[in-house]
Amino acid sequence: MCNLYSMTSTREAIGKLFSVSGNRMASIEPKSAIFPSNDAPVVRPADDGERELIELSWGFMLPQKGLAPKRVTSVRDDKVRLSSFWRGRFNERRCLVPVTSFSQPKARSPARWHWFALKGDEPRPLSAFAGIWRSFSCPIKKEGEAVTIDVFAFMTVRPNKLVATVHPSRMPVILASPEASDVWLNGTQDKAFELVRSYPADFMEIVQAGSNRKDLC
Repeated sequence: MCNLYSMTSTREAIGKLFSVSGNRMASIEPKSAIFPSNDAPVVRPADDGERELIELSWGFMLPQKGLAPKRVTSVRDDKVRLSSFWRGRFNERRCLVPVTSFSQPKARSPARWHWFALKGDEPRPLSAFAGIWRSFSCPIKKEGEAVTIDVFAFMTVRPNKLVATVHPSRMPVILASPEASDVWLNGTQDKAFELVRSYPADFMEIVQAGSNRKDLC
């Protein structure tokens, strides 16, 4: 479910939309394709409560005996408050995952990749996935040495009618306003969970469809 997205906006635009001070923003580059295990921008509260923009690795680590950990890139709305694997992170470590589009494949051999974005005055308006993060200390390769790594995943829900034409199962939770972002980062668990819903289809569009696994905006 949504194992490919893009973030082609600028560092300055991220800081403006998500209220991150310039001295709290890491250097980042636009990315037309982000895959599991890639590093990608995340906005989260720092230890002093101020927001920071950093890059984390996409995908929680699920240990597998005798194998490298499996990357788990998203969490369902009906699992996040019940599963011990996710519950503590939702309660304590919510974050924002800046995004400009996401992709879902349809058909096989070859797959046809459909890229979804919000409608707006710009070709790919900036928004965020509702994310969670945590630190893992484990090998990231089979029989490798243990490393400490900060990772993120994001919430998914039942799709709206537009996304369902391509992927009938799930879609990411999208936060498009500063107010929603504030609640996700700072609100109570109940208030944050109220944001876990599908984004209205009327405010989204398919901006690209074909074999390309990069958003050529």
